[in-house]
Amino acid sequence: MSALPASAFTPDARLPLPAVLAGADYSVAVPRDERLALARGWLWLGLAALIGSGLFSVLLVLSRTPGINTLLPVADLFHVSLVVHVDLSVLVWFMALAGMLWSLNGSRARLGWQWSALALAGAGAGGMALSPFLSTGEAIMANYIPVLTSPLFMGGLVLFAAGVGVLVLVSLLNAPRLGLQFDGRGALRFGLNAAAVSTAVALLAFGWSYAVLPGDLGGKAYYEILFWGGGHVLQFTWTLLMLAAWLWLANDCGGRIPLTPRVTVLMFGLAMASVFVTPWAYVAHDIASVEHRSLLTWAMRLGGGVAILPVALAVVVALASAPRADAVARPLRAALLSSVVLFAAGGVIGIFINGSNVRIPAHYHGCIVGVTLALMGLVYKLLPALGYQAPQGRLATSQPWLYAAGQLMHITGLVWSGGYGVQRKVAGAEQVLRTPAEIAGMGLMGLGGAIAIVGGLLFVVVVLRAMRRPAVGARMPEAATR
Repeated sequence: MSALPASAFTPDARLPLPAVLAGADYSVAVPRDERLALARGWLWLGLAALIGSGLFSVLLVLSRTPGINTLLPVADLFHVSLVVHVDLSVLVWFMALAGMLWSLNGSRARLGWQWSALALAGAGAGGMALSPFLSTGEAIMANYIPVLTSPLFMGGLVLFAAGVGVLVLVSLLNAPRLGLQFDGRGALRFGLNAAAVSTAVALLAFGWSYAVLPGDLGGKAYYEILFWGGGHVLQFTWTLLMLAAWLWLANDCGGRIPLTPRVTVLMFGLAMASVFVTPWAYVAHDIASVEHRSLLTWAMRLGGGVAILPVALAVVVALASAPRADAVARPLRAALLSSVVLFAAGGVIGIFINGSNVRIPAHYHGCIVGVTLALMGLVYKLLPALGYQAPQGRLATSQPWLYAAGQLMHITGLVWSGGYGVQRKVAGAEQVLRTPAEIAGMGLMGLGGAIAIVGGLLFVVVVLRAMRRPAVGARMPEAATR
């Protein structure tokens, strides 16, 4: 039996012995070559998407806030703003951050193809963002990927999908080859690889749905079925990215994570294995059938739900044992804690959904914002490794809390109003707010949404301030690459 290291018996070893031994280094070494420029390009695309999403969210919140909405051309403005807001804040932002992480995780091969992926995705996102001003079309409020039926928007969406397709293909070809013996770094790399695999399956599902959908089906039903299968699989991608971000941030905050790399890989593997239920759902059932939808929903609950809880508990325990945060770690801790709180709130709300009302957007707003906050924290963490200054100070630390507080108010107002049956995806007079309680609930939603908008824009401000000046010193410290 090998001897234990002396550090296991020092006063700093505050956790029980098994937790100390499980305190793996959950980080990924950031390269210092051409891949940094590529990662910075994906980060800029993500920031542009957040800025555009914030501008549309202002119109979105105003169109649902009692009193103010009577001054606006509500119906068209609300639905058009909702489409672009959702696609920029979820689809483009998340995929851009995934591109940043996969660029850093993969090899230097096929750099030309990697830049082509970024160019295609950027052009597509630009087309989608500009379409409300140049060629609106009808707003189709399909789940996962709402659309505008204008040629500019649809062309932009196709271009963006092509960019994502090239990104995923190159990411899988360039993915680091991992053996059967995992340390913390290998476990995180496995999680990032798994996210690329789930995105590839999502693209396959979108293509499969397009190929078998009947040509005479139109309107919302067409897009609802078209995006249902792939949209479900994308939730695995977002979840895997969030779990990787949680572990990386907790590690960087100095916490000892009481989860062995093998267990972590098992959780990532469970989520990835559930993704492969998707092809079976297409083979076994018609894509318009209840059985098809139910099987995909079951897979998402199994793979996502089971994998999240152990990682979340391990992260909370790690933060409880972490030393007092310094100036650099405070924004990371704030983003991590607020992410866990928002995601948990969204999960709890999902248990109480009954019918089609605004409790449904309350559920996914909590979960999606939980992912967003985790990725915001990861951006703060990676800025020094990308050659910029580390965000510090009160603004950087308070930004995640302000954003999270606004979103908690937002979803609380939606849950409150959902109890009175206020319907989702409507605004203005279509909401049919009859009682003071219903009006108060939606008013709280509007106030929280406004605060969240400020919090989201402050993130952009903090990052842009950090990017104005390069990191101090010609040589980055080793800690910045962990």
